[in-house]
Amino acid sequence: MKKLTKIVSAFVLSLTLLFVFQTNASAHVSVKPFQSVAGSSETYTVTVPTEKNIPTTKVAVRIPNHVEFFSYQPVPGWTTEVSKNSNGRVQTVTWTTNGTGIAPGAFQQFQFRALNPKKVGNLAWNAYQTYKDGSIVEWTGSESTETPHAITKIIQTADAAQDGSGQTLPIIAIVLSAIAIVLSVFTLVTIRTKKDKISSDAK
Repeated sequence: MKKLTKIVSAFVLSLTLLFVFQTNASAHVSVKPFQSVAGSSETYTVTVPTEKNIPTTKVAVRIPNHVEFFSYQPVPGWTTEVSKNSNGRVQTVTWTTNGTGIAPGAFQQFQFRALNPKKVGNLAWNAYQTYKDGSIVEWTGSESTETPHAITKIIQTADAAQDGSGQTLPIIAIVLSAIAIVLSVFTLVTIRTKKDKISSDAK
């Protein structure tokens, strides 16, 4: 009975970890790709989920230093504003809607083209998400905070650049959870088989 309880507990824990990692991976404002090549032009995709019970009506993304903004892709129902500094460099891109916005439980994607810096390093994408009630969530913190900014790693060659590479940790967690579930089921079946054999021999 104790073994069965441990198996059930392991199964529940595996499902919990699976849910938590998947939720954390998709709950924040993200910018893809997670890796890109230094000095190359790139199409970046900003994914904005609505976590509150009210719609998102405005999203602003600050363009990191040494990144040259080229153009944006129009989104039906949304207006796009590009803010520049005195030197003409684009500093912020803002998407605003007067419509229903991004509904609770939904997400919207925005795309733009830019030129990466020539040096390797990390690009921090600070984003500001405005809800219909006027409240603003600032996605500007480090990875350990509740509202982290998105990061794109700029590398020297294209060999290691893979769209979605930043999801390595969630993928590992899913795989490990799946393995744990399989092992739990296998152990349960093994115990059941042994009990049936013992009962059969006793007869």
